[in-house]
Amino acid sequence: MDEAGMLAAVLLAGVLLGAVFYGGLWYTVLRGVSSGRVALWFLGSLLLRMGVALAGFYLVSAGRWQRLLLCLLGFVLARFIVTRTTRPAAEGHPPRPLEGGHAP
Repeated sequence: MDEAGMLAAVLLAGVLLGAVFYGGLWYTVLRGVSSGRVALWFLGSLLLRMGVALAGFYLVSAGRWQRLLLCLLGFVLARFIVTRTTRPAAEGHPPRPLEGGHAP
């Protein structure tokens, strides 16, 4: 595979790793808050998501910092994609700031 194709594959792998990580976080929040064992949901999810992401970064980078950086870029891109696709449809206005967040 030529170098450009390899870099595109690394970027796509980063997007997929990010989609798994942030999609898993979204799923955990949906299921975890209504569960009787909230801490178990969030801790288990964190360990699983971090393990998958770190193993993926390790395998994809193959010891090259350029690949690691490009994979990280794909991971961050996935954050924006997952955030955009999981946003509620009724959200039309920006969130209001919290009041009382400063000292008198």
